[in-house]
Amino acid sequence: MAAHLLLSSVLLALALISGSNAAPNGRIVGGVDAAIGQFPHQVSLQREDGSHTCGASIISEKYILTAAHCVVVGNGIEPYPAKYFQVRVGSIQRTVGGQLLKLKRIIVNKTYRNFLNDVALLELEKPLVFTANIQPIEMAEEQVPTGEDVIISGWGRLYTGGPIPYKMQWNTLKALTMEECDEAIGMGDDSLICLAHQANNGACNGDSGGPATYKGKLVGVAGFVVNGCGSSFPDGYARVAYHRQWIRGIAGV
Repeated sequence: MAAHLLLSSVLLALALISGSNAAPNGRIVGGVDAAIGQFPHQVSLQREDGSHTCGASIISEKYILTAAHCVVVGNGIEPYPAKYFQVRVGSIQRTVGGQLLKLKRIIVNKTYRNFLNDVALLELEKPLVFTANIQPIEMAEEQVPTGEDVIISGWGRLYTGGPIPYKMQWNTLKALTMEECDEAIGMGDDSLICLAHQANNGACNGDSGGPATYKGKLVGVAGFVVNGCGSSFPDGYARVAYHRQWIRGIAGV
């Protein structure tokens, strides 16, 4: 089984992730259109030319949480300069609406490697002004019980190589225990949450860094898929509760 980082083709051209077999820019597989204001925490992380690269989540007026592999150079932990990116907030469309904001700095979790601890913080140049469509999401402190519904959201292709929609998509997956994750894909780890789904559903390339939520709280950050998008294998997300201390130490939330 090959785990594929959920990179967009644009960022892959910069990062040159060797051995990742990263597929093109992707969206939630098997999802449906999001409604305006349904996911006010959801962010589109973009290149400076406006190309959607990854998802992300607003956690405070100044900080946004995403995946480390969305912003690092190659296979390392050094981020690209913040000026290479921008974020669109407050819109369910990745190309219009809401606000485009610049980044002040990017902080990557220094323990990121081998698909684990795949989290990074984006500090904004200017604090957000919250509205009905721009809101922070509370981060989970506890593990999601196995079998519970977890909501994922993002933009991109319907399947690898498929069309790219303009509207955000969302879908419902099922949480697994660490033991169930280890049995399914051989990657049981305290820092990871695996989300199960039927075939032709789940995360896809370009959803990286995007949110997984349970009862309105952020529980996961999209990281990787196994054997391609929409396979029968669960998807891997960084467990937010595990990374709370690191996040709080930087963002203060």
